[in-house]
Amino acid sequence: MSAKTVIAATLVASAAAFAPVSQTGSSSALKAFENEIGAQPPLGFFDPLGLLDDADQERFDRLRYVEVKHGRICMLAIVGHIVTAAGIRCGGDIALGVPFTDMKAGLGFFDTVSGAGLAQIIAFIGALELGFGLRQAEIEEACERYQENFPISSVVPFDIDRVSGIELNNGRAAQMGILALMVHEKLDNNPYIINDLLGSPVPFN
Repeated sequence: MSAKTVIAATLVASAAAFAPVSQTGSSSALKAFENEIGAQPPLGFFDPLGLLDDADQERFDRLRYVEVKHGRICMLAIVGHIVTAAGIRCGGDIALGVPFTDMKAGLGFFDTVSGAGLAQIIAFIGALELGFGLRQAEIEEACERYQENFPISSVVPFDIDRVSGIELNNGRAAQMGILALMVHEKLDNNPYIINDLLGSPVPFN
C-alpha cells in the first residue's frame, strides 16, 4: 500500500465525517440514544454519518457491539506496536525456518512474514472468532455474574456504566492512535513522530 493511498483513504474518511445528514433523522436518533453510554461530554451524542437515523434499539446494540470490539482490537494493536517497536519478540519460529526475531514491527511485518506464517495468524484469529461464537452466551452470562458479585470497594466503587464509558473512550482513542501510527509509518517510516517533537526520537525498523 502506497503512502498516497493511505493519505487518500484518511482524507475520504475525514470528509465523510462532515457529510450532511437528515435533520429529522438526526433529531429522532438524538432523542432515542442521547442517554446511552458513550454519549458524554464534551460532544454528547455524536453521529455525523447518520448511522442511527431511524434506527431501533437492535440496530444501536449491534453498532455498539462492533464499536467495542474494534476498540478492544485496536487497544491490543497499540500495545503490540509499542512492544515490537521496542525490539521485543517471541521466541521460536512464526513458520518453519522463519524466526520471530526476523519480523519487522508495524506494517513492515507484512514485508518479512512468510505465507505460511500469515496463514497461521489468520487461522488463529478465525479459531478465536469461532470459539467465541460457539460459547458467546455462556461467556456473557459468566461476565454478568462476575459484575453482580464484584467486591465492593469504598476506595474505587465499581460502576458498570462508568467502566463501560472508560472502555469506549479508550477504544475510540486507540482506533485513532493505530491509524496515526500506520499513516506516519507509510509517510516517512516514523510512526512515533510525537517522540521526535519532544526530542526523544524512537528508532523504527
